[in-house]
Amino acid sequence: MTSHKLPIAVGMPLAVVAGLGIAAQGRINGALGARLDDGLAAALVSFGTGLVVIIAASLLLPSGRRGLRSMLPALRAKKFPRWYIAAGAIGAFFVLAQGLTVSIIGIALFTVAVVTGQSLSGLLVDRIGISPAGKRAITPIRVISAALTIAAVIWAVSPRFAKADDIAHWLLPVLLPLAAGFLMSFQQAMNATQTMHYGTPLTATLLNFVAGTLVLVIAWLVKVGVSGLGKALPTEWWYYLGGAIGCLFIGLSAWLVRGLGVLLTGLGTIGGQLLGSLMLDLIFPASGTVITVATWLGTLLTLMAMVLATLPWPRRIKG
Repeated sequence: MTSHKLPIAVGMPLAVVAGLGIAAQGRINGALGARLDDGLAAALVSFGTGLVVIIAASLLLPSGRRGLRSMLPALRAKKFPRWYIAAGAIGAFFVLAQGLTVSIIGIALFTVAVVTGQSLSGLLVDRIGISPAGKRAITPIRVISAALTIAAVIWAVSPRFAKADDIAHWLLPVLLPLAAGFLMSFQQAMNATQTMHYGTPLTATLLNFVAGTLVLVIAWLVKVGVSGLGKALPTEWWYYLGGAIGCLFIGLSAWLVRGLGVLLTGLGTIGGQLLGSLMLDLIFPASGTVITVATWLGTLLTLMAMVLATLPWPRRIKG
C-alpha cells in the first residue's frame, strides 16, 4: 500500500475541521437523544439520515459512481480483507457507548476515556502499518505527544467533572468509551485502505453507514420488543443534521489517514473536538456548561501537543 503526499500544513487543519464536525454532531445527537429520551433512537436517526445523504451523493457525483463500480472488483480481487467493509460497526458501537454511559459517567469522563483509547491505538495502528500510510515508528516525540494530548484533554474537561463518586460506580461503564476510542483508529485505517482501492472516500463512507445502520436497527428492534416504541420524532429540521455532518468527517478522516497516518489524524480531530466544544459552549451553552481558565489552557495544550507530533523525527523502522 502507498500513501499520497499531503503537506502537514494542509492536512492537520483539515483534521481539526473533521474534529469540529464530531463536536457539532455530538451536540446535535445529544439534544435529539434528550428530546426523545432515547439515545439509541437518536443514534439510529443520525445513521439513517447520513445513509440517505451518502447514497444520494454516491449516485449523483461522478466520483461516487466510479467508486461504486470499483467496489465489487476490489472485493473479488481481495485487495484488502473483506471484513474491512464492516468498519461502520465501530461507529455504531461508539454511539451506543455514548448512549449507554454518558448518563452514568458524564460527558467529561466519557471524553477522556475516548481520547485515551484513540491516542494509544493511533500509535499501535501506525506501528503495525495497516493503513495506506504504512508503518510509522513509535518515536519518543510521538509517545510524548499522545501522552500530552491525554493530559491536556483531562485538564480541559476537568471543570465539568461532577463531585467524586464511588469509583465502583463508573469503573466498569468507562471501559465502553475506552474501547470505542481504541477501535476508532482501526476504523480510520480500514476506511483509508478502502478509499485507496475505491478511488474515493464516498464509497468507504457509504459502506460505513450501511454497516452502522444495520447494527443499530437490530439493536433498536430488540429494544422496541422489550420496552415498546418511544416518543415521536421532533419536527425541527436541525435535529437531523447529525448524519450529514457524520458523512463529512468520516469521509474526510478516511482521506487524511492516507497522507498523515492514523496518529496525526487522530490528534488533529481531538484538537478540533475540543475547539468545537468550546465554541459551542460559548455560542450555544448547554445546561451545566462550565468554562474556566483550565478549559482554555487545556485546549491550548492539546493544540501544542498536536504541533509537537508534527515535528521532524527519524522515520526509519527496523524490523
